[in-house]
Amino acid sequence: MRHGQAAAGWGADHDPGLDDVGRAQAAAVAESLAPLGPLPIVVSPLRRTLETAGAFGDVWPDVVPRVDAAVGEIPSPTDDLASREAWLVGVLAGRWADLDDALRGWRRDVVDALLAMRDDTVVVTHFVAINAAVGTATADDRLVCFRPDNCSVTVLEHDGSALRVVEFGAERGTAVL
Repeated sequence: MRHGQAAAGWGADHDPGLDDVGRAQAAAVAESLAPLGPLPIVVSPLRRTLETAGAFGDVWPDVVPRVDAAVGEIPSPTDDLASREAWLVGVLAGRWADLDDALRGWRRDVVDALLAMRDDTVVVTHFVAINAAVGTATADDRLVCFRPDNCSVTVLEHDGSALRVVEFGAERGTAVL
């Protein structure tokens, strides 16, 4: 699932938490998934995913989210916020085949992390990471092949070697594009 709405975008903050809407989204999705669990939760190391996962504490109090950098945000080549946002806008318009080895390796790491999961798991991650998984599952080389909304749940399954999309989560535009 994608994290809740962040308090700031890529060009304004390196690691924003959730805003009030994002916290409400997280509470709502935790409540909607409650009957499926308790399930393990894996999160990226960023605040917005940690805070989204925190909402599950009300429905599955004994589940402690596991932080895994492999499901983290796409790595930016710069820390300068304005340059970082411009880079992301350009990258999102492209294809994985056009990117450097490091970014294609990051995509492989996201997919490998998902393929290593043996149990049904809630993964709280990011727009591009979800696209990396969905694109791999559907053999779509575009960086953006799907526009998951904040706190939307995309269901994937695997046989140990290949991902398959079971259900796409709700879509909407993203503030970066």
